[in-house]
Formats: sequence, structure tokens, C-alpha cells
Amino acid sequence: MGNVVFQHVYKYYKGEPNPSVNDFHLDVADGEFLVMVGPSGCGKSTTLRMLAGLEDVSQGDIYIDGKFTNYVSPKDRDIAMVFQNYALYPNLSVYDNMALGLQLRKVAKHEVELRVSRAAKMLEISHLLTKRPAQLSGGQKQRVALGRALVREPKAFLMDEPLSNLDAKLRAQTRAEIIKIHSQLQTTFVYVTHDQTEAMTMGTRIVVMRDGKIQQVAAPQKLYDEPRNMFVAGFIGTPQMNFIEGAIAAHSDGIYFENKRLKLLLPETYAQYVRGMNTNLRHVVLGLRPEHVLCDGDALQTDLYAGWQVSVTVEMKEPMGPDTYVHANLGGNTILSRADAHTPVRMGDTIKLVLRMDKAHLFERESGESLTGREASG
Repeated sequence: MGNVVFQHVYKYYKGEPNPSVNDFHLDVADGEFLVMVGPSGCGKSTTLRMLAGLEDVSQGDIYIDGKFTNYVSPKDRDIAMVFQNYALYPNLSVYDNMALGLQLRKVAKHEVELRVSRAAKMLEISHLLTKRPAQLSGGQKQRVALGRALVREPKAFLMDEPLSNLDAKLRAQTRAEIIKIHSQLQTTFVYVTHDQTEAMTMGTRIVVMRDGKIQQVAAPQKLYDEPRNMFVAGFIGTPQMNFIEGAIAAHSDGIYFENKRLKLLLPETYAQYVRGMNTNLRHVVLGLRPEHVLCDGDALQTDLYAGWQVSVTVEMKEPMGPDTYVHANLGGNTILSRADAHTPVRMGDTIKLVLRMDKAHLFERESGESLTGREASG
């Protein structure tokens, strides 16, 4: 069993007015692949290092497999850590780098050979066992670092931005290998990254952090579909969600989101929720994913979205292969649409967009919290 429990964990550094990790409270199930994601300085690596025993816990408790570990040395925590910089011994062969931890623990020689051979085969580095790190590429070094962790057969694997030094192709390949390893081992993985693409593709659950605090914990798709606040909505998803400031107003024919430039009817499901809200609806933010801003196709030919059409001027377009990102000016604000790869629009064109209000999110402007009742509970 490799479950991990954080109970109201804080980390304070001398001279800093605010905690680097602020009330981190979370249970990680045995066999889960948990990803912690957020911008630089949000506290995710510090949290991982406290779990590994490389940083002291200022306040709160950490348990690994039911064992209180605040004061347990890193070597006795039965975890294996993979670092961003590989941390290989340059004077040792690949085999010896992978075997060293087991040898220091007095594991029998035949068992060491068996584990190293098994991990090397899994990572397809058996042919590299006699080489030294200086003879390896960055991707090969990362596989060796992964192999060194695998041979430990720990209760939990901890990974601190292990792919950030690789190029895009190698990142994608190694990401797939790590997912496959987790599927085979069914061991607990706690993985830190600033790359939301890694988080979305790898994690069974994602923890989004900001300023030392957990913003939301949810499965990847739930996090994408039901962000709890504007920070999560803007951080998760590429390209970023569009945000438009405005107000909610009731008219004789329905409830609208509006500002000086827009007047968009809310679907009845949203309208019912809005009617029951006890909050200031004069200062709200509309959020729409670029794929829910339509600029071509059959949708514009029908009456289905007639009340959600707006006229805009195209500022630029970005061909991305399968899609084209169209940047348009909407009342002084830029709005982004994910369009068909072969969309005929050109810079300077005046076109119509459909803002799919049935896919919209509404947020309180001051707090950034979701108002649409679609946020995930975690």
C-alpha cells in the first residue's frame, strides 16, 4: 500500500511574510497518479520535497502508508524520487547508477541484477548498461533516472518536473513511457510540473496550486469542464479561456449577460441558477473556451445560435495544422476562436462569431469564484 496523506501542512521560510505552502490538505489513494501543477513559486515542489523528507514540515502532518513521517529520514520513507536534473553519478556506469541504491541497502547481488535487468528492459535501455552518463543523450539520462527509481520498488514515486529538460518530441515519448509504467506497476505516483499539458495527459487527479494554496483538485476532464475559479479556468487549457467583463441583467424576454458591446441571452438552465444567487451581478466575467467561439461552419447558417452572434474584426490568424486560431477584436478586447484549419478568414475581415452561451462559465469579478454552479468539488 502506498497511500499518502497531507494533514493541514504548512511551510514557512525565515524572512518570508507568507507561507510557501498554506494549509495543504489532501489524501492520495494507493496506486493513484496525482499531478501537482501551477506557476513557478506556487509551492508544488516544496510540497513534494516535504513528502520526500528533503524539507522540514513547519506545521501539519504527513503520512505514508499510514506511517507518520514528519521526522523520518528520506532514506527510510520507502519512496523513490526522480529529479529535474537527473542526478546521475558521472563516474559510474548506467548499471551501477541504477544498482547503487540497492547495493547500499545490502540487497542480494542476484536480486540487484534481476531488478536492474527488469527495469532496463521496461525502459528499453538494456543496451546502455555499460555506458556512462556523459555518453548518453538527455532522453537516455532521464530513462536511467527513471530506472534507478524503478529498481527500488518503493511505496511511492515522486517526480519533480522530470521532463522539463527534454525537447518536445522526447517529452511526449517519455510522458507516454511514464504513463505505461504507472499502468504496469499500479504504484502511487506524485508528479510535479508547471506544464498543464503534462498534467492533463498523465494524472488521474490534478491539484492546481497558486500562492501555496490548493485552488482545486479534480480529474483532468472535470477540471477542464468545471473550473472552480478564474485562475483554474485560465491556467488549464490551451489556448487559454476567453474572459469578458460585464453584468447579468433581467429583461422581459429573459436574463442576459451584457456590457456596452454585447447582449447575450443566457440559456434557461443558467437563468434559473442566476435568479437564486445572492451576489452582485453587476460585476461578473464571462468565460468561454476558444472551441466554443465559432467563426465558420454550419452553425452560422442556422437559427440555433442566432441570439449569440457578434460582429468582430479579425486581427490575426495562427495556422496550427489541425486547427487555426483566429484572434478577433470585440469592442476593444481580443477574443480567440479555435476554427477549422482551412477557414477562409483573413486579417482585417469583418466576420460573425457565435459565442456558445450554453458552454459559458460565469465568474464573480472580484473574487474570481465560479457563479454558474458547475465547479468541481474535488
